[in-house]
Amino acid sequence: MIKVNENKLNAALDALANQYPGPGGVAGVVHEGRVIASRAWGYKNLGSAEAMTRATRLPICSISKQFTCGVLLDQTGDPDRLNDQVARYLPALETEVPRVTELAHNQSGLRDYWALSVLQGGRAEQTFERGDALPLLGTIRTGHFPPGTGYSYNNGNFRILAELIEAETGRSLEELYREVIWDPAGMKTAELTPDTRQPADGVVGYEGCDATGFFPADNGIYWRGDAGISASLDDMLAYEAWIDATRDAPDGLYRRMSAQPTFRDGSAATYGYGLAHMEIAGMKATGHAGALRGFRSVRFNVARERLSIVVIFNHEANMFGAAFGLLHAALDIEPPKHAPVPEGWDGQWICRGTGLLARMSTAGTDATLRFSTFPDVLHVEGDGLKGGEVTVAREDDALRMRRAGENLEVVLDPLEVVADADGGDLAGRYVSEETGDAVEIEARDGGVYCRFEGILGTGIMERVHPAGPDVWIVATRRSMDAPAPGDWTLRVRRDGAGAVAGFELGCWLARGIGYVREG
Repeated sequence: MIKVNENKLNAALDALANQYPGPGGVAGVVHEGRVIASRAWGYKNLGSAEAMTRATRLPICSISKQFTCGVLLDQTGDPDRLNDQVARYLPALETEVPRVTELAHNQSGLRDYWALSVLQGGRAEQTFERGDALPLLGTIRTGHFPPGTGYSYNNGNFRILAELIEAETGRSLEELYREVIWDPAGMKTAELTPDTRQPADGVVGYEGCDATGFFPADNGIYWRGDAGISASLDDMLAYEAWIDATRDAPDGLYRRMSAQPTFRDGSAATYGYGLAHMEIAGMKATGHAGALRGFRSVRFNVARERLSIVVIFNHEANMFGAAFGLLHAALDIEPPKHAPVPEGWDGQWICRGTGLLARMSTAGTDATLRFSTFPDVLHVEGDGLKGGEVTVAREDDALRMRRAGENLEVVLDPLEVVADADGGDLAGRYVSEETGDAVEIEARDGGVYCRFEGILGTGIMERVHPAGPDVWIVATRRSMDAPAPGDWTLRVRRDGAGAVAGFELGCWLARGIGYVREG
C-alpha cells in the first residue's frame, strides 16, 4: 500500500487558490477511507462576500451521471430488461434503437441534445424547461454509428435513463438518489437542484478569467439525470469514503458500476455507467468531470491505491490540472518528462470517417490536437504521438488517428489552409431534414456569419471563418450547456454547375448533419 506525502499534499492544496485564480473553490483527498486533507477558499458569492466552505453545496454537474446509473443498477438488477421502453423517447429514430446499457455507456451513437440545442436556435442564457428535453430528443432521426460499436458523449442518454427510472419505479429520482446512495454514503446535504436558476445555498458561478475579470454566469437550463445534483465537499468526500468502505463487497454498487465496460464486439471501452476509465500516472482510475457555465468539477478514485481526489471551482479553471497536481503531490511523483515534438506535425486535416476538421499545433514537448470538444495533448512516442487513449501516426501525407476509448480508427487527409475567403456564394438559407432546423448565412463587411432557427427559437449570429477549400468553421463559444460544442466543421456540397447546393455540418458531439439550400 502506498504512503502519502501529506506535507507535499498540503502544500499543493495551499497553492490552489493562486495557481487557479478565481472566486473560490474546494478540494479534498481521501486515502484508505479517511479524509487526509481538504481546503475551501475564496467566496461563493463575490457580491455578498459570503465565504466558500466545505459545507457549501455546489453543482457537481455531469458527475451526477454515475448516481443516475447507480440507481438504475440498484432498481433494475439488469438495466437491459427495460430495452423495449427506450423507443418511446426517440419517436423519430429511423435506425436501430440503443439498449439501456448502451445509453449508460455512451455507446448509443445518438447526437448530444445540448449540442443540438444550438442548431435548434437555443441561446446561452434562455430558459430551457423540463418539458423542452423530450421534444428535442424527439427530433433525432439517425446516429453517428450503430449502437454498441463506438463511443460518443451524449448527455441525452442520461436524460432518457432518468425518465426510464422514474417510469419504472413510480418514484422520484431525488428520492432514489437519497435511498440508494446519499444516505448509505453519509452525503447528508446532497440535493437534486435541476433548475440552474435556483442554485443551492445561493452559490454563484463565474465566467471569465483572471485576465478579463469575472462576471456571474446566467444559466437557465433544467437538467435531470445527466446532471443536476448539488453537493458540498463534505458530501463528496463522504461518497469517496463509502466507495472505499464497500470496495470488496461482491454486490457493492460502485464496484458494479466500475466493472470493465466493453463494446458489442467484446473490445474494452473506457466509459461505462457514468464513469470514465482512465490511466493517471500509470495507475488505473475511475471518475468523471462536470461543467456548467461558471462551474467546473472533477472526482476520481484510484482503487488499487485506495486514493480519491475531489476538486470543484465556482469558475472555469482547469479542474483536471488541479486534481492531477494533487495526485502527483500526494504520491510524491514527478510529472513525466517528454521529448520535444519534432517539426512537421503542425497542420490541419479532414477526418474521412467523421467529416470533422482536425488541427495540430506544437510547442516544445506538447502537440495539441483539436478534434473533439476538449483538445488532446499528445507527446512523442516512438515515431508518432500519444496522449491518453489517443495515438497519431504518419501514413504517407495523411495521418492515422486511433481513439481507443471511442473504438475509432480513422485516416486524416491533409487539408490546405485557407485563411481568407469571400463566402458570398455560401450566403443563403438552408434547412436540414435530419434535425428540422434552418440556418441563415450572411456574408457582409468582409466577414461571414450564421444563425440557427428551430424549436427553441432563433439563435445569435455566430462567426463563420474559412479553414480550407470549401471547408469552414462555425465557432460556438457559448451555449446552454458548458463547455459549448466548440468548432463545427462545415463542408460545402456543390452541384454539377459548381453552385453551392448545401453542406454537411458536424462537431464531435453531433456529426454528419446535412443541409440543403432553400429555394
